[in-house]
Amino acid sequence: MATPDEVMEHLRAVARPDQLAGMARYGMNTTNRLGVTVAELRRIAKKTGNDHELALALWRTGVADARILASMVDEPQAVTPEQMDAWVADFDSWDVCDQVCMNLFDKTPLAWQKVREWAGRDEEFVKRAAFALIAALAWHDKQADDAAFSALLPVIVAGAADERNYVKKAVSWALRHIGKRNAALYEAALGTAQELAASDSRPARWIARETVKDLNSAAAQRRRRG
Repeated sequence: MATPDEVMEHLRAVARPDQLAGMARYGMNTTNRLGVTVAELRRIAKKTGNDHELALALWRTGVADARILASMVDEPQAVTPEQMDAWVADFDSWDVCDQVCMNLFDKTPLAWQKVREWAGRDEEFVKRAAFALIAALAWHDKQADDAAFSALLPVIVAGAADERNYVKKAVSWALRHIGKRNAALYEAALGTAQELAASDSRPARWIARETVKDLNSAAAQRRRRG
């Protein structure tokens, strides 16, 4: 197994600092970031293999690229509630938040519990993580039944009034991904969008418009038929 020092040395060797300006334009926090592409991180993760202790060590570096890699090499069954809460408290960039939720957190037995816990928190990236995690579960958890996602629609409605951009976009992402699972959840998501459209909240109405537009797009309709 590779050591943390060896992995960090490799990350620095493949760093693309010329990419940082572009990342910043997309709203990514470039402080303590090397500029390693996600594609390259996936190649490193595949070569490295799963290693829980390595993941913990990479996270402790504070380097954004290493933290994304940590989410790719960690072992979901080894993740504890304390680790999830510590990592989510460290989020300071939307892409790190989303990558960790999609690569790791949604595969842990604790994912559904953490959605509800974090949705009630006020910190911007903690709250974003709740809705990014819903989106990831809707995308990846093929065993979950429709009732599990329908039960999260009130959580989405409650979060839809948050005016912060990173939260608002994640709430939209969560609702749209629920609606893309199947025909029944499509109808449920559209019903929630209609409820949000009638709200006095500007972000809620924006989420409603984005959801209706996405779910009724030609690509989404093909997925439902296919």
